[in-house]
Amino acid sequence: MKVSAIRQGNTGNIPCLDVLLKRGASTESRHRVHAVVCDSKGRILMSAGNPNYESYIRSALKPFQALPFINSGTCDIIKCNEKSIAIACSSHSGSKEPAREAFKILWNAELDVNHLQCPIPPGKESPLQHNCSGKHSAFLATCHKMMWPLEDYLKGNHPLQLEVSRKIAALIGIPSEELIAARDDCGAPTYLLQLNQMALLYAHLGESNQPGFERINRAINANPNLIAGEGLFDTEVLKRAHDQLISKGGAEGIQCISRLGEGIGLGIKVEDGSKRAKHAVAIHLLKQLDWLTPTAVKELEEQFLLLSPGVQLEVYGELGFQEN
Repeated sequence: MKVSAIRQGNTGNIPCLDVLLKRGASTESRHRVHAVVCDSKGRILMSAGNPNYESYIRSALKPFQALPFINSGTCDIIKCNEKSIAIACSSHSGSKEPAREAFKILWNAELDVNHLQCPIPPGKESPLQHNCSGKHSAFLATCHKMMWPLEDYLKGNHPLQLEVSRKIAALIGIPSEELIAARDDCGAPTYLLQLNQMALLYAHLGESNQPGFERINRAINANPNLIAGEGLFDTEVLKRAHDQLISKGGAEGIQCISRLGEGIGLGIKVEDGSKRAKHAVAIHLLKQLDWLTPTAVKELEEQFLLLSPGVQLEVYGELGFQEN
């Protein structure tokens, strides 16, 4: 099935997933969640809710925004390593280690920190402490190597951003002019996509049939602490996945996961943007899909579903096969 057919297909026949916050025996809050599993040919394999639900992909886009850094040869020319690739894909904690890795990209490219256009986080001292500084450093290094302007590297019509948009469009099978872009909180463009298109991107990533994807997957799994941080969701999933998954979240309830070697991607969107709900659903679906061991699932449940004594998240519903 072509992606264009999916984009105009049915809106799903499986109910949304529900995440309930229980305080004691009573429900205090409820979140509605959509989810879809696609293969690298764009076929929807399973879903819950609306697989065509539209949302901005936010930071789940970062592994694909890192492709020009690799494919242009920049990473190799400036002698960066897997940590540099990992930090380019990360939404890091802003601690010393990830900030240092972002700085190394700029140092190797002979660029000044002042070129960074990601904001300085509240209470911090440097844009290097912004959770997107690795992505921005890789952007700048690529622009420097390609002799593209540095001062406007975040504009949608900049050669770097045009390269990213062309790659995203090619992967999901639409003309690049159909992509709808908006400014992410760090200043870089992000794209309005259907949930099945996000899952398709991660199916391509998991298939690893391109050298850039293979290097990104190796770097992420070799450096899980750089992707988010100790105790944070993506890092904790990666640590337990034994090089079988890529997990990358985005703001406003976006979570994407690749099953490596199988060309399968999972996309999750919480309607109200809840972070806790997307984590709960991701664990629930990783268990249903048998993508993690029971021990790993239990550990994640204890860490992310038990919020405090007497307060926990419960997920209701399952992925199902769509009717033709």
